[in-house]
Amino acid sequence: MKLPSAAVAASLACLIIAPVFAQTTPPAAPATVPVPATKRVTCLATTQNLKGQDKRDQMQLCMAQARVDCLKQAIDQKIAGEPRKNFIKTCVGANGAEQQ
Repeated sequence: MKLPSAAVAASLACLIIAPVFAQTTPPAAPATVPVPATKRVTCLATTQNLKGQDKRDQMQLCMAQARVDCLKQAIDQKIAGEPRKNFIKTCVGANGAEQQ
């Protein structure tokens, strides 16, 4: 019994290609990109062990320093006007709760 040459060729191709597909790695899951903590989050973390007026004072000082740092960054990047205001808000992470 003779096999048609096309069937033989297809069988050989499967024998050669199958191991190649078996060795390929599955696509990697998308890597999670770490989101940088805002300066506000950092201030909250550094004042978490304090209480009362000490906590409020340290939080205000920390947030004021964060705003200055963000302003310096905006100036270095030559951001002015309304975009500067938005940049600083984003940089600091202000959401209206910084006046604790």
